[in-house]
Amino acid sequence: MDNPKELYAVADFCLIPMATPNPSVAEEIAECQRILNKSGLKYKMHGYGTNIEGPWSQVSNAIHDCHAAVHAKGTPRIATDIRIGTRVDRTIPEGEGNDRKVKRVHDILANDPPPNPT
Repeated sequence: MDNPKELYAVADFCLIPMATPNPSVAEEIAECQRILNKSGLKYKMHGYGTNIEGPWSQVSNAIHDCHAAVHAKGTPRIATDIRIGTRVDRTIPEGEGNDRKVKRVHDILANDPPPNPT
């Protein structure tokens, strides 16, 4: 990170284009994904949003840039739900925040006994 005092953000956001002429918003979401691809941040789209991580200001700017790009394509209104997590009790290696969270749960589940066949 450029600023050592800047918080590292692990975020999940769901950009919701509103008042579009088409009930599908796939084109608008694709435009946002193009913006994220250019951001240089680690991100991963899922069925109801996108995980993104990096320095707080860059994550915030990327979400802003998604709004601006989708508006520029003609969407008059956008609502976005955002969850951002930070931690200061240990260092999160850049780009590994979300993957480490998922891996930790998978590791725990790997120790479970196999399910009983029914």
